[in-house]
Amino acid sequence: MRDETGIRKSVLKLFLNSKPYTTQEIFDSLVREGFDVNYRGVSAMVGLMNTRLGILRIDVKGDHNVYSLKYEYKNAVKMVMDNY
Repeated sequence: MRDETGIRKSVLKLFLNSKPYTTQEIFDSLVREGFDVNYRGVSAMVGLMNTRLGILRIDVKGDHNVYSLKYEYKNAVKMVMDNY
């Protein structure tokens, strides 16, 4: 309900692809979709989505965090997104 611009919905749709994404890849995807975002904002948003919802897995690879949707939450997220 608080996702007025649809940015969180776009990020969740991205994670439903079952592919891991770096913050840069998430940022690039949102820019391609026309969102007016900055890298730090995207990083903070994804981090908050992880800590508050607990549905993301983080792998630290060198200087980059790689995020993916935890398998056990995929169906729940898909169901919510289908009804959103």
